[in-house]
Amino acid sequence: MKRLHRMIIGAYLGPLFITFLVVLFLFSMQWLWKWLEDLIGKGLPWDVLAKLIAFATSAFVPAVLPLAVLLSSIMTMGGLGERSELTPMRSAGLGLFKILAPLLLFVVGLAGFSFYFSNNVLPVANLKFQSLLWDVTRTKPALNLRPGVFHGGLDGFSIRVGEKDDRTGELRDVLIYDHRKPFQANKTVIRAEKGTMGRSTDNRFLVLVLENGRIYDEQSGANTRASNESPLLRGRFQREEIHIDLSGLGMKRTDEDLFKDHYKMLTLGQLHYAQDSLQRRLRERVADQEGNMRNTLLPLRSDSGEHRHDPRGAPPGGIRTDPGAQAVLSTMAMDKARAAINELEHMANERADRGGQIAKFQVEWHRKLMLAFACVVFFFIGAPLGAIVRKGGMGLPAVISIVFFLVFHIISYSTEQMVKAGTLPAWPGMWISTLVLLPIGIFITWKAASDSPLFDRDAYDRAWSRIRSTRKPRHAHPPTVQ
Repeated sequence: MKRLHRMIIGAYLGPLFITFLVVLFLFSMQWLWKWLEDLIGKGLPWDVLAKLIAFATSAFVPAVLPLAVLLSSIMTMGGLGERSELTPMRSAGLGLFKILAPLLLFVVGLAGFSFYFSNNVLPVANLKFQSLLWDVTRTKPALNLRPGVFHGGLDGFSIRVGEKDDRTGELRDVLIYDHRKPFQANKTVIRAEKGTMGRSTDNRFLVLVLENGRIYDEQSGANTRASNESPLLRGRFQREEIHIDLSGLGMKRTDEDLFKDHYKMLTLGQLHYAQDSLQRRLRERVADQEGNMRNTLLPLRSDSGEHRHDPRGAPPGGIRTDPGAQAVLSTMAMDKARAAINELEHMANERADRGGQIAKFQVEWHRKLMLAFACVVFFFIGAPLGAIVRKGGMGLPAVISIVFFLVFHIISYSTEQMVKAGTLPAWPGMWISTLVLLPIGIFITWKAASDSPLFDRDAYDRAWSRIRSTRKPRHAHPPTVQ
């Protein structure tokens, strides 16, 4: 490798690494803000939170790489132009393609890494992330008694304390509703002046030690169901211990095999196999439904529409039919028609659901390839654009990158929804965003290679003046009189 190539790649690695981390951090914070309410207040260990954030962050790597390539390409080439390092290279006879050749090879390798990550690493990370997120969201909030607020996270109990001394842990004005009896609601109430709260030696039970309290228990037996009156038992106590099972508060892990068939947990080959299986099942189901529909409707005879003349003539008064039989036949025909309509609607809904499921697998299959190809497309936009604007840093390059990435993201999201809705095929639906930006990248690269003034206002003013001069009508000269 030439020294010049090492210098260019070295100048490119720094901005790429920094922009990748910054954008990845922003995407991760967006996800964390979305799920923050499901994570706080549950007493989750730090290792569980770290794994959850790491798995969630890995899902953004393929989407972040194109933006990082775009921004770092503009910063690198713009910085070389701003520091007047690009001009000596062009003066020495090096064309733009020779200058960009080492970066292009590096970006192609980065695109290959993006595909490998999406196809091999990301399915495993998604599997662990989805199973862990499912367990975290199903975990009950940790025990945190706040004064004046009922806490219903304990199985069979609702607890409210009037005051809580954080220094001594003493509770005052304790009110407990016991729901352990089935279908008994709030018929057992415990109220105490004060108490303390702790855990058993094995941490399996919460131990409430109450002092100077009362117990109210409303009885409901078979002999009291006929009337609205129920006996009420009241009792006093000086000291009472209540043991509450805490096994429901801990996080329970779910078997990861329950999530392994999801389309986000499959590789490219597995997605292709799943699509074929789903399409085969859809064809078999459609054939079964069409057969059932043919059996539901009455078959028509081939000669049912023929009319023959009876030489004996019609009987006096015409053909007489039984009104009761005619009504029964009409009712049967209407019922059969309604059943056929309902069956057709059910068939259409089932086909739409199965088609939408197949579309999700197709979207994921194309996404793995499209995001890798987007890295190369964004390089052909960013690197020549940086050579033209000759501005490094995070100012103008960041603005330009955000504009192009927003266009890419909006088109990608819109076409993806259309593919999932069945209004657009996966090919070329999932590739429209890159196919739209590819000609732009080719045009900018051509302009940069030919040193065309892409952002020179005077050049556009001169071109507009030439266009106006060609469209300006010529004045006809009056004929001269000889």
